[in-house]
This record gives sequence, structure tokens and C-alpha cells, in this order.
Amino acid sequence: MRIVISEFISLDGVVQAPGGPEEDTDGGFAHGGWTHPYFDPEVVGGAFDAAVREADALLFGRRTWQVMAEAWPARAGDPFADRLGALPKYVVSDSLPGTGLAWNTTRVPGTGAAARLRELRAAGGAGEGGGLLVMGSASLARLLLGEGLVDELRLIVMPVLLGGGKTIFPGDGALRGLTLVSATAAPTGAQVCVYRA
Repeated sequence: MRIVISEFISLDGVVQAPGGPEEDTDGGFAHGGWTHPYFDPEVVGGAFDAAVREADALLFGRRTWQVMAEAWPARAGDPFADRLGALPKYVVSDSLPGTGLAWNTTRVPGTGAAARLRELRAAGGAGEGGGLLVMGSASLARLLLGEGLVDELRLIVMPVLLGGGKTIFPGDGALRGLTLVSATAAPTGAQVCVYRA
């Protein structure tokens, strides 16, 4: 099973709080909702929708899962929300309970998560299917990139500099080459760039 990361990202590599001001204020981050002026329903919305439509399952870090599990089930009846709800979900966490999680979710213990995610990746088969889709979850995305577990990186690049905030890129000094598969520009200046390992 392929692992695909889809992220809204600023030109300076920030992924923190793309959706709203209260989404993630860690470190005093004050620019929550920075994607809104650049969101284009056709190009940007289409890319996000396609990623979910192609996914076999969703993979989250704890914080992103909690935000999503609180927001999306209440939107039942919306085709996008229904698709999210129907997909199996995995959340990497040591603090959530091991069983009984809502929203069709299985917990992956945070301790030893890389090994368990390697197993999930190997067990799911190969090919061009959507695989495990990671949205948000900066710490998890950074771990996956650092461990060489990412097959595809879909960056929705917004034409804005945020001056600091959370990133998905490992800071270990390692060189990791990617191949640009496609790039689509939105009229707002956003770019949807798809890279493969």
C-alpha cells in the first residue's frame, strides 16, 4: 500500500493551521487560515477531493485526527464528508485509548510507529491505488519522510510567506530526491505539485 502525503504548504515550507485561526496556535502561530485567499475550488479543491477519492485509508497524527473526527461526522450527507467517514482510518498515538475509537478508526501506538507503518504499507499491496493518505499531521509526515516511507507527496503550494511555523520536512541533513510528476496552477497563484519518490 502506497503512502501519500497531501499538504497545504506556504512558500517557506509551513503547514501549520491552514484552515483557521484557532486550529493550531502552538509556538504563538498567529496566521491560522492562511490558505483561504488562495483556495480555488476547481484546482485546489479538486486536488484535495481527488486525493481523498483515490485513498484506500486515512492516516493521521493524534491532533489532526481529533480535529477531523470532531468536525467531519457532523457533516453527514455531504459527499466529501461521507467519503471521509467511510474510509478506514489509522491514528498514531500513545495517548488515545487502544480500542473504541470513533469514526472508523484504529490506533497505531506512537512508540514503534515506523515499524507498524512499514507493515501496513507492505500488507496493502502495490500499484497505483491511493493507499494510505496523510493530511495535515506535520509530525507524522516528518517521521514518514525521514523513514523513507512516503511514495507520493502532493503539495498544494500557496503563494504566501509565513515567517515560521510547523513543517513536514526532516531536519536531519539527509538528501532525498523526488520526481515532479505534475504541476497545476490555480488562478489564485496556488500550485498543486505532485512528487514521487
